[in-house]
Amino acid sequence: MTHSDLLDPKVATIPLMGKHLIAGQWVGAEATFANEPAFGDVDHFATGTPDLVDRAAQAAEQAFWSYSALPRTKRAAFLRAIAHEIDRRGAAITAQGTKETGLPEARLNGERGRTTGQLNLFADHIESGDYLDRRYNAALPDRAPLPRPDIRLMQRPIGPVAVFGASNFPLAFSTAGGDTAAALAAGCPVVVKGHSAHPGVSDLVAQAIDAAIKSCDIHPGVFSQIQGGNRAVGQAVVQHPLIKAVGFTGSLGGGRALFDLCASRPEPIPFFGELGSVNPMFMLPGALANKGADLATGWAASLTMGAGQFCTNPGIAILFDGDAADAFVAATAQALEQVGAQTMLTSGIAQAFHHGRDQFTGADHVEQVMTSTCDARSATPYLFKATAQTWLANPTLQEEVFGPLAMVITVTSEAEMFDVAHAMVGQLTCTLHLDEDDTTTARALLPILERKAGRVLANGFPTGVEVCDAMVHGGPYPASTNFGATSVGTLSIRRFLRPVSYQNLPAGLLPDDLD
Repeated sequence: MTHSDLLDPKVATIPLMGKHLIAGQWVGAEATFANEPAFGDVDHFATGTPDLVDRAAQAAEQAFWSYSALPRTKRAAFLRAIAHEIDRRGAAITAQGTKETGLPEARLNGERGRTTGQLNLFADHIESGDYLDRRYNAALPDRAPLPRPDIRLMQRPIGPVAVFGASNFPLAFSTAGGDTAAALAAGCPVVVKGHSAHPGVSDLVAQAIDAAIKSCDIHPGVFSQIQGGNRAVGQAVVQHPLIKAVGFTGSLGGGRALFDLCASRPEPIPFFGELGSVNPMFMLPGALANKGADLATGWAASLTMGAGQFCTNPGIAILFDGDAADAFVAATAQALEQVGAQTMLTSGIAQAFHHGRDQFTGADHVEQVMTSTCDARSATPYLFKATAQTWLANPTLQEEVFGPLAMVITVTSEAEMFDVAHAMVGQLTCTLHLDEDDTTTARALLPILERKAGRVLANGFPTGVEVCDAMVHGGPYPASTNFGATSVGTLSIRRFLRPVSYQNLPAGLLPDDLD
């Protein structure tokens, strides 16, 4: 097989490097680890160490000075080159992804399109210059009682950024995913801590980024990736003094631990963690009466998509008790019964799902509407039902179970529905299912939901996050650790910028973007 064959997008096999990419060099290690493929032979990869983290961070700091000073057009060209190189390896990435994660080809191809699409979107966005938020107050030398100086403001990159790959999105939230794309767009070098759920996919994507760095003649320290390793490696990443921000998508426990480490540094840094959500849906009486069967079918499809392994998975439905609710629950159970076992991303995720299911199964005053059985690495749907009072009294029922598990909460009055809404912790999404007759109730709920979530939907399902200018993928804690940020959409670039004012600087000293 020739080198040109390896870059043919139709070729489904490209050799893995099995190493870390540190500033343009593929670096091995004495210790190795193996992936846990859903099928096929295992692959082996060099294990990360804190020393490798230091090498990557030092290289990122060296790269910052030249990369942050590049014209926006050159950074945009670099982002487009990464997208191009990923697509050139498309078939190989999909083949490796299905092997490692068990996800179907169509899902991985779609996720690759989302990944390259956001790289191209960010390239267009930074070329326009709007993200710089440039402001200008002209000097007023004759103003009394005091003159005003000439003041100009612009956003500037903050420095090297660490990114943790996500288990459930091997492409869109990992090596070249949203956090990496946003940091590179902002002018910040990136150090990626690859996720052990899909190191082979991360390897291939890192190869693509490496090729783009070389073709665009970018400083090689602009990107490094460290695979595997124990908690000490993750701790070294967030505590390295040259790292100035962290992007993370993962569990509440793991994210909170890293957040605390970032806050406890001698120089605290922002931790942009997306930690999870139950994504409640409020199904109002008119909608439930007029289209309950369709809502049940739609919920079942959204709930089981990708074995429920989406952070926007709608795990809770709140509705008024009565005949319409009973019909909706029965229809949902019937739809879920048609869904067979699905392979989960890792055995660890499957074990966590089984543990969460067992907690719901053993909870007092919780009805098991639909149960099923599944083996070690698979998941099948589960549906539970409880009253609002039971749900409010049991914090376990309010926690996310990552997988196809759903809870119906019945209320007896609007006041009780509002009690449930007020009791919700921060969410990525909240959904209103309503008809015209439900407008008054929905209007009263909306101010509560706005305070609870980063995205409020009407008559839809939250799985599927559009990558666009107006999207917010974040929310109040514990949905994310920074309620003012988003990890999806062009606004995500702002996480890795900070405002700088330039007062009375001569024109020759002003940054090019302020001329």
